[in-house]
Amino acid sequence: MSKTYIIAEAGVNHNGSLELALKLVEEAAKAGADAVKFQTFKSENVISKKAEKADYQKSTTDISETQLEMVKKLELSYEEFVIIAEHCIKNNIIFLSTGFDNESLDFLNEVLDIPWIKIPSGEVTNAPLILKAAQTHKNILLSTGMCTIEDIHNTMSIIYYGYTRNSTPANFEEVKRIYETENKDILKEKVTILQCTTEYPTPIEDLNLKSIQFLSDTFGTKVGLSDHSEGIIAPSIAVALGATVIEKHFTLDKNMEGPDHKASITPSELRQLVEMIRYTEKALGCNDKNVAFSEKNNIRIARKSLVAANDIKESEIFTEHNLAIKRPAEGITPLLYWDLIGREAKKNYGKDDLI
Repeated sequence: MSKTYIIAEAGVNHNGSLELALKLVEEAAKAGADAVKFQTFKSENVISKKAEKADYQKSTTDISETQLEMVKKLELSYEEFVIIAEHCIKNNIIFLSTGFDNESLDFLNEVLDIPWIKIPSGEVTNAPLILKAAQTHKNILLSTGMCTIEDIHNTMSIIYYGYTRNSTPANFEEVKRIYETENKDILKEKVTILQCTTEYPTPIEDLNLKSIQFLSDTFGTKVGLSDHSEGIIAPSIAVALGATVIEKHFTLDKNMEGPDHKASITPSELRQLVEMIRYTEKALGCNDKNVAFSEKNNIRIARKSLVAANDIKESEIFTEHNLAIKRPAEGITPLLYWDLIGREAKKNYGKDDLI
């Protein structure tokens, strides 16, 4: 089984502080995550002055401020992201970030050359941004919080158009027509669809982890989980269901001020999460059924052979009364029990002698 790609989602849990962002990088690396991911945006480009906060944001931040005012405090500059990316290299961990606007996406792709483009759940209808992401020709992580299957097909149609064409479509109907009529193998190669529920924290009954296999069957792509639930159990279950990518929010302190801290895990929990996923990978094994190396020596001990139930004379007929099935498995297999019934013994046997 291939190794699950684990993304430690730092998000905006740096609270606008470069120092905290660098510390998050260090803790993600120590925990054994493959990548640490942030969020890159120009607040005024993505949020209007009239946008309300989500309920979970109202409960974790100043209720009197607008969403724009809240997010503006969490914005890092491009120059700071260059420093963070360099710090990731020093700590031997992959730098990732989600670009929420066209300018930020260009910066992440062209300046920092991130290996994955992440399309977050809130941007699945942002057609120009999705098209720009696909036209980078990089692999895409697609989060599907708040999505129906139709929503995902719509987003995938734009991604497909972007991967296969450098132009801008005349209309969305053209995009859908092309998606519905052409071979979509490139999506299977380059897109990973993440099951996601956009609620912080996600109630356990809303995780819907079975959709991981459903999404794989429906789209034929790699699949994963962007997890917002409490604790660290869901990612391991997701891996057992076929997830190849796991994304999980983490923070230095759950009690810090900010919208995502309370729904995040701590560095020590992140280490445990990585260990649980690696344990799950080992436990899953392969798509086959064979004798495990560790149990081979126990075959002789635990299985049985055909033995004499009592003394048997040469030429005596084997019957259900003079044959028994006992350990160890050093003689004739009991699978041949019926084959021996009615046959003559070729020699004398004492009780419990192997036949």
